[in-house]
Amino acid sequence: MAYRYGDRYQTQFFPPSIEEYVAKDDPVRVYDAFVNALDLKALGIKSDSSQPGCPAYNPSAMVKLMTYSYSYGWRASRKIERAEHHNISFIWLMGGLKPDHKTIARFRSDNKEALANILGQCARLCIKLNLIAGNTLFIDGSKIRANASIGATRTREKCEKELIAIDKRIQDILREAETIDNNEANDPSLVKIDEELKNQDVLKSKIENLLSEMKDQNKTKLNMTDHECCAFKSRQGKHAGYNAQIAVDDKHGFIVASDVVNENTDINQFSRQLDNANDVLDEPCKTACADAGYINYKELRGPVKKDITVIVPSTKQANDKEVKRFEKENFTYDETEDNYICPTGNKLIFRKERKDKNVRVYRTEKNGKICRACAFYKECTNSKHGREIHRYLDEKFREQIAEQYKQPYGRAVYAKRKERVELPFGHIKRNLGAGHFLLRGIKGAKAEMSLLASCFNVRRMITLMGVTALVEKLAG
Repeated sequence: MAYRYGDRYQTQFFPPSIEEYVAKDDPVRVYDAFVNALDLKALGIKSDSSQPGCPAYNPSAMVKLMTYSYSYGWRASRKIERAEHHNISFIWLMGGLKPDHKTIARFRSDNKEALANILGQCARLCIKLNLIAGNTLFIDGSKIRANASIGATRTREKCEKELIAIDKRIQDILREAETIDNNEANDPSLVKIDEELKNQDVLKSKIENLLSEMKDQNKTKLNMTDHECCAFKSRQGKHAGYNAQIAVDDKHGFIVASDVVNENTDINQFSRQLDNANDVLDEPCKTACADAGYINYKELRGPVKKDITVIVPSTKQANDKEVKRFEKENFTYDETEDNYICPTGNKLIFRKERKDKNVRVYRTEKNGKICRACAFYKECTNSKHGREIHRYLDEKFREQIAEQYKQPYGRAVYAKRKERVELPFGHIKRNLGAGHFLLRGIKGAKAEMSLLASCFNVRRMITLMGVTALVEKLAG
């Protein structure tokens, strides 16, 4: 069988202009049109072509570079720099400009807040293109590692122990220096000792600042590399990172809003993330859905007051376990007499109110004698004081939220949650390789998350509309 052989010295004719390097239906043209449709001034990116000094790179070109490189999982500045020299689509996108890795890294670092606003404008473009309806929103979060090691996390006790050890090491270095000074016959150099002493002083200063910051923020531990990240557990172990949040529209699965918080649970995020999304939509959505990790009834009150149907199951509902015979759900509450009737017919009357736990306590009469005489005493309770039922002060509101989830509409909305809200995180983490943030600090993490979410939306637009039609729409 014959083979085909290449020839590196074969003379070829390239197109006369960079514009002809890229086909009309190449996806890179969408990213070019997308950034052209953004209002850079509204984002917060300064643009002044008349400023004195060495000419700077066009901010629009730099934003295009960031968006396009992130959409293919190229986030490291050195890797982006190589692409500018070797990748035809990058050469076309930048019009032949080739900023070095330091310029790329500096632009990304100096424009964190501006980059964090890109998703908002991207979502508004999707609304204009009738791709986002805003009727039903899904909220979800995912842990993403920070650019810091969990080993750099320090508690107050550990900081204090390290300060003692550093002080001891400094004293040892000074004694060693004094010994060498006294032994002038050998005439050694003190350069190494001076360097080690300086390193110990720098480390001591870092730990003292970290300890001071812990006291100011009333925290028990902080990470020395990234002070704003938090510690969380995953299947791979413990990590330092952030909690990335997104709100996804039901119509085509576009991300409406994104955020990054340094809390390792979602319990306080529902109302906040929903407000962020509604600000982009300019009006409240009709239905909001999240998993059981968001079940915080104080958080759910705000959306309910705005007439938003909230679909968030309790932990019991999410686990979908069978309710046992003597669980609270099988005790009947009599609102007129303010008591509970147990499955065997006995009354549990109101005994006391515990405001610290936000509950009212109900027990049987005669100090538990009725329960101890019951045939189901050991099955229902082992307490000698009898069975105790706690009724929350906001029990009616809790029952309302639980009932909304039980309804056919609530179950149908919740069934769509996974396919809508978990797909973006899968794309961001797997396809874009964003298992960790590159920028340190919460502002940097928010900027990267906004870029990644915008990249997901652009790829989704290309899938639904096609390159040529989308470019024409964005240009208009």
